[in-house]
Amino acid sequence: MLKVTPYKDSTQQKKQQVEQMFDNIAPRYDFLNHFLSLGIDKLWRKKAIKILSGYNKTGSLLDVATGTGDFAIAASKLNPSKIVAFDISEQMLNVGRIKAEKLGLSKLIEFKKGDSESMPFSDRQFDAITVAFGVRNFENLEKGLTEFNRVLKPDGVVVILEFSKPKYFPFKQFYFFYFFTILPLVGKLVSKDSSAYSYLPESVMAFPDDQKFLSILKNCGFSRSKQKRLTFGIATIYIAQK
Repeated sequence: MLKVTPYKDSTQQKKQQVEQMFDNIAPRYDFLNHFLSLGIDKLWRKKAIKILSGYNKTGSLLDVATGTGDFAIAASKLNPSKIVAFDISEQMLNVGRIKAEKLGLSKLIEFKKGDSESMPFSDRQFDAITVAFGVRNFENLEKGLTEFNRVLKPDGVVVILEFSKPKYFPFKQFYFFYFFTILPLVGKLVSKDSSAYSYLPESVMAFPDDQKFLSILKNCGFSRSKQKRLTFGIATIYIAQK
């Protein structure tokens, strides 16, 4: 996997750059997410939660790379006993805490800062793990996924929602034009971070999606995995069981 970083001239490790980037864009992150995806990201999360509901995992849930907590908040509809919303960016977590408090979910959802590749949780702690648009930001993808396997209970399930690359004309061409031209321009104007929304398409292009990612999941210890591609292949839901 080609390593793509947010700030090309920085000497920091990727994870520190990712933390800095999300701290910078946190105040405008939700607006840009929904605006630039035309609101489709909300439908993708609902679909992922519906899939997770079929596995009847109502115990403890870990939402990795939670950002501002949208996926964790959506997962609250499954009535789990506890949700830990985990992220490397304190500024993103602060936005999430405010959202959860307004919705009366502060007791259910615990927002916790840390590194997804070295998590402060015990072995076999969680019944399910969710991630939305986060695994491609890992510095070491395999290390992060192996951590998922470690903290997951036997027969636990991981549901990963991630951007992928459309394959077919003409949607593929339209998507790439939007992704590499329109999205970085609007993102730069609104977020005031000139690198964040150029990094987004670059990181998606570098991410090993489709069958490559399913193979990586298997290599990281997951016995069963499958995928469901969404909206002409813009995004994919990956489901893996321990």
